[in-house]
This record gives sequence, C-alpha cells and structure tokens, in this order.
Amino acid sequence: MNVHPELAGVLARMAPRADDPLADIEATRAGFKALMAPRMRPDDRTVLIEETTVPGPDGNAVPVQILRPADAGAGAAPGPLPAVLYIHGGGFSYGELDGPSPMARDVCAETGSLVVNVHYRLVPEHPFPAGFEDCYAVLCWLSANAAALGADPARIAVAGASAGGCLSAALCLAARDRGGPAIAFQTLLIPCLDDRLATPSARRITDPRFTNHAKTRAMWDAYLPAGAVSSYAAPARADDLTGLPPAYVLTCGLDPLRDEGLDYARRLSEAGVPVETKDVPGAWHLFEAYAPDTDLARRTTRHWLTALRTGLAAPPLAAPPLAAPPLGAALAS
Repeated sequence: MNVHPELAGVLARMAPRADDPLADIEATRAGFKALMAPRMRPDDRTVLIEETTVPGPDGNAVPVQILRPADAGAGAAPGPLPAVLYIHGGGFSYGELDGPSPMARDVCAETGSLVVNVHYRLVPEHPFPAGFEDCYAVLCWLSANAAALGADPARIAVAGASAGGCLSAALCLAARDRGGPAIAFQTLLIPCLDDRLATPSARRITDPRFTNHAKTRAMWDAYLPAGAVSSYAAPARADDLTGLPPAYVLTCGLDPLRDEGLDYARRLSEAGVPVETKDVPGAWHLFEAYAPDTDLARRTTRHWLTALRTGLAAPPLAAPPLAAPPLGAALAS
C-alpha cells in the first residue's frame, strides 16, 4: 500500500480488528468509545450544549444535543445563526454515545453555526429505516423551529462522516422527494453510499487494521432488511440526482468507500449540482481519529470545515420551512 508518510508509523502500530464489528457489538461500541475519548473534550468552553429530545417517527424520542458557539452573543454578527444537522458515523451501529461528536463541536466552533447533533437509533437493534427516519424527523423539527432556536431556516446544512455521510445524502434525496425542508449544503465525509460494494476500491482494500471490504459488507448486511434496497438506504442507487443541494465530498485513498464517494460526486456534478471533492491519498477510513496530531489530519479537517462555512455563508433560494410539528419536550426542556 502507498501509505501517506505522516501515517506510516501510526499504521505500523495498529492491530488487526474483527472483520464483523457486529459479532460482539458491545465490545465494538466500547472500543470506538475508547478511540474517540481523547477527542471528546468535555471541558471545552467554546461551545454551549443543551440536551433534549425530538419526537421521532414511531412514537419514539430522538435524543439530540444543540450546540451553540459560546461567543455567539458577544460581538458576533447580528441575526440568526446558520444551522447544521450533524449525523455521527459508526457503521450505523455505534458512535459517540456519551456526548456530541467531536466533529459536531468542530463544526459549531469553526463555522459559527448552531449544530444539532442527532443520536439516531442504531443497528442491530434497529435496522433501516429506523435511524434514517429519526434523522429526517429531526431535520423537519430543526427547520420548523429554526426561529425559536435562533437559526436561519434558509441556511440549514446536513453533515456527517461514514454512515453519517450516507444518512446526510439520503436526507437530501428525501427532502427533495417529499417536499421537505430546504437544505442549503451537504457535507459528505468518507460516506458509505453503495451496498453493492462493486467498485475497485471496495474490492481492493482488505487490510484488517482498518475499515475494509469485509467490515463494510458486515455493516450493510446488518443495516439492510431483506428485499429491495431503497435509495434512502444506499444513495448511490438513486437514479436522479438533480435538484439536490450543493455538496462537498471527502474521500481517502485507502478507504474501500473511496470510489463510490468519487462516483457520487461525479454524478452530482453531471446532474448540475455544484460539488467540491477532496481525496486524501495514502489515508484510511477515519484516519484522523487514529492520527489526530498529524498535519495531514489538521489540514483535512480545516479543508472540509472551510467548505462547509463557505456553503453556509449566503442562503440559496429556498422554499418556506414546513409547518411546525408537535414539539413535545424538545423546546420545553
């Protein structure tokens, strides 16, 4: 493999991981929690966090954290904040379970946005469409309650990494198809988009130390129920990408998901959707979590945050937000 020079030493110290992360899901969740723990920053004073719930699609309550820049009221530009629905990754089955994603914190602090970090239902307990519909319910709630939250309904973006990138892309398709909330920008970071795993990178990446073909196959098998696969489950299956919001797509050279991400970006562009892509040669899936102190990780994070900030800078022409759904405990808590 052509590993990036900044990452060679890190990869050499990494141990192989199980090909099926769901075989022992509690161990997988604990392992990911330990990996992310140094980046959780519970003492971060730059972001204010409110925890609440949003009414879900099945009578369930979807936990969310609402993040605001701590300095939003001190010398900040007047008016409502742009808003970002951030959707964490983790193979649809695990994630940052004890607080807002570190990436959600970065979005809030670096773009000056109000961020809603959603904790959707997880696999294997809740296969598709449970987690997807949770995210869509939160998107509708955010749009309908933007003014009460201090956010601009014309500047709502979706963003997510890996499984969160899949869900972000799916929300854009669903919002278009259902006449749902206007989405100003989509940030798709190392997204999983295609359950067929037929691309050259999907077949080529087999190293057991990081996300590979076998792990990705196990993820899709757990996420998808038997039967036809919806484009809201695997957005690469969508035949029509016209009318979607401007996009940023991040891929990595040693990621089995690389080719499907680049192909989706190409198809967006061909459909007339403005899209920016960045590929990180010699880096594996979610390498930033394993090598957070490298210049490569910092440059990569800065790149996508800059794109998101630019995408939220000026509102596009947008339809009015949906009528407000029942708030339940969401704003009363």
